[in-house]
Amino acid sequence: MRVDVLTLFPEMFEGVFGTSILGKAQTKGLVSLNAVNFRNYATNKHNTVDDTPYGGGGGMVLKPDPIFAAVEDVLEKRSEESAVLSTKPPRIILMCPQGETFTQKKAEELVQEDHLIFICGHYEGYDERIREFLVTDELSIGDYVLTGGELPAMVAIDSVARLIPGVLGNETSAVTDSFSTGLLEYPHYTRPPEFRGMKVPDVLLSGHHLNIDAWRREQSLIRTLERRPDMLDTAELTEKERVWLDKLRSEMERTSE
Repeated sequence: MRVDVLTLFPEMFEGVFGTSILGKAQTKGLVSLNAVNFRNYATNKHNTVDDTPYGGGGGMVLKPDPIFAAVEDVLEKRSEESAVLSTKPPRIILMCPQGETFTQKKAEELVQEDHLIFICGHYEGYDERIREFLVTDELSIGDYVLTGGELPAMVAIDSVARLIPGVLGNETSAVTDSFSTGLLEYPHYTRPPEFRGMKVPDVLLSGHHLNIDAWRREQSLIRTLERRPDMLDTAELTEKERVWLDKLRSEMERTSE
């Protein structure tokens, strides 16, 4: 997979792209990460990429010409890299508060792509022609406002890249993560078996894998009910689990009264 990020602050991505899981993924040749300063594509002598909005109002708006030119240059360089490339068009993703909320399901969708281009904005917003005629997706990481799109882009890229086969050392990790299964993840324990009087549950020390799987599933259900009950509406549950959860929910409601 190739990932290009259009940003006014490419230096923000140096540490993120060069260390930890993303750094190792690049070393292995599993993903190519590239930050592009779209100020380099400005067409005026002052290299400005923003201007006042038509119709008045506060703030500045990102101009369309540097963004379009940067995307077109990225695509041209991509096509020159090799004669054997996927003809699949890239997903061009605008990071903005108005976008679709980024979820694990979206990450699983995007990891199927060969090329992702993220656009990180600043100022008051984007010229609407960028939205209408250039991008394929608009994403938001939550209902709050940040100073720019760089941090949200980092979040999305990290979430997608870790799903690429071979990126994580343990291939089951991404499958059992919270949200991947539709439930929150079960509790984890490691050595020592007892620490300051706090013990690891006996079932995890038993070596009985069926019992361990059953305990983990039960704990995931309990944790999801306590912390994110909304997720249970769409989770794949057996009828037995639904009945058990209804009973547990009723007990919790009585306890809280």
